[in-house]
Amino acid sequence: MRIFITGTGILSPVGIGTLQHKHAIQQGTIGIRPLRLFSAPVSLPVGEIPDHPSLHLAKDDAIPRTHRLALAAAREAMAGQSSPPDAVILGGTTGGILTTESALKEGETDPAVFSYHSTGSVAEFVAGKLGCTGIVMTISTACSSGTAALKLALELIRTGLARSVLAGGADSLCRLTFHGFNSLQLIDPDGAHPFDQNRRGMSVGEGAAMLLLKASERVPENAVAEVLGGGLSCDAYHPTAPHPEGQGAFRAMNAALKDAGLSQADIDYVNLHGTGTPDNDRSEGRALYDLFGEQTPPSSSIKGATGHSLAASGAIEAVISAISITDGLMPGNTGCRTPDPEIPIRPVTETCRKPVRTVLSNSFGFGGNNAAIILGTPDGEQRRKASERGIKPLSIAGSACLTGAGNLEETLAQLSGGGRCDGVLSLNDVSRGLVPRNVRRLKRLSRMALSLAVASHENAGLSEAPASVFWGTGWGPLSETHDFLTGLFASDEQFPSPTDFVGSVHNAPAGHIALHFKAEGPNMTTTGGDYSFEQTLFTAGLLAGETGGPFLVTGADEFHPAFSPLFDASVRAVPDSPADGGGALCMVPDASGA
Repeated sequence: MRIFITGTGILSPVGIGTLQHKHAIQQGTIGIRPLRLFSAPVSLPVGEIPDHPSLHLAKDDAIPRTHRLALAAAREAMAGQSSPPDAVILGGTTGGILTTESALKEGETDPAVFSYHSTGSVAEFVAGKLGCTGIVMTISTACSSGTAALKLALELIRTGLARSVLAGGADSLCRLTFHGFNSLQLIDPDGAHPFDQNRRGMSVGEGAAMLLLKASERVPENAVAEVLGGGLSCDAYHPTAPHPEGQGAFRAMNAALKDAGLSQADIDYVNLHGTGTPDNDRSEGRALYDLFGEQTPPSSSIKGATGHSLAASGAIEAVISAISITDGLMPGNTGCRTPDPEIPIRPVTETCRKPVRTVLSNSFGFGGNNAAIILGTPDGEQRRKASERGIKPLSIAGSACLTGAGNLEETLAQLSGGGRCDGVLSLNDVSRGLVPRNVRRLKRLSRMALSLAVASHENAGLSEAPASVFWGTGWGPLSETHDFLTGLFASDEQFPSPTDFVGSVHNAPAGHIALHFKAEGPNMTTTGGDYSFEQTLFTAGLLAGETGGPFLVTGADEFHPAFSPLFDASVRAVPDSPADGGGALCMVPDASGA
């Protein structure tokens, strides 16, 4: 059974729809322009999508911008389909936070205003509008989310759990990311110039792209590309900076090649992650050279034209990769006037026409998350050797939990005595067993996650460190998000906190776990409300064959006195009983198959 892309939908600063993007690539369109979506005291160029009828929803004025972008892309991808997809897998980081920011700034306290805040609500909204009643999941691995979602969709079909999956990514511009990246001094005030020797940073952008993946024994008439393979890895090096030698990027690309059954010589074009930051471009260039040597394929980044649309970027670039295959186009590396002589690759400087049969597309994100996907021309040739797929048997080697009663032993004792386990532990109690100097900058959720991970591994009694991390959270790091926005508004948007920004992404706790254990395998974060842990356990089952050893499945959410009652209806249902906590399993593939 092969997997084909039979529909694409895309919105980015250079166009609305797949056809406009074909023209934009040919014409070298640049979508970087002054910020108009909201006011800001600093003037920096962004990749903002112009107003368009597809973004207006009748009687749905309260629907946030990210949701509208995702739905418009989904509807284009599903055009002409007679039935909904079996599943929806969406990559996202910001959810409805643009609406949340405006409401908080105005002092709004009505929970109804925040009903679409969660990152997971975007996929649920799209699935509801399309009539999908199957699996609906959100992957939140920062800027690799869209590509990671495609990899998960690929495995979902391979295992036979779905025959059609709508997958992609969506993120809108918002104050959190605009001011956050600026606080890290990662934005080029002249616009991004990826791989140029004078590059100074990225351009924050927005967008959405969705791809309809279908299983078929024969090439469908409407197939635009075939999904051949994908790879995931984690740097386990730094919360934000990539590994200087590109080791994690190398592993993700190499894993994608192996998954596709291809050699380096089979790749015709590489769609680079290429944000324009000095470290990112240098790291990716080194990884490419280590993988391909002197025969590095033609490659380019489109982020000089579109900006960096975060979770949407990988999905947008997958659609661009499909266009490269169908139209024989290699996009120019917009903004690269003088290629950096210290980077051992030479990007395509201007769009050119060349036959493209196979494309490798990269995405990298905070937390050291790396994802790569390989697309090929949808001809009759079976280039990938079929491999046996299925949900792998797994064994639980160790476990841990945190509740208002304490750790696993204390919680069990409380339950056996008929006691309650609600409540909120002190930060010191959450951090028991952790080295103080290693967690002094971590706030509540990351400390909970790391404590659970360490305890479950110790409970397993394994000498081997976990190779992969699977993490689930419904709301992400509320403390960092609250502190970032509160400080931002209190300073008239002059002094955002870079530390709180870095810690606010949903996958930050998973990154800290990976750093602790040096876990360089797949690092996946799911966010689906009260079902986040179940979703991350399900994800671990799909990817267990790629973990290479023990792995951790962890889920937690923190109680925040200001945000939890606004965002979470279950908290409002018991206002006098605040509670938080989580659980973790240290797991191993079950060699016995029992």
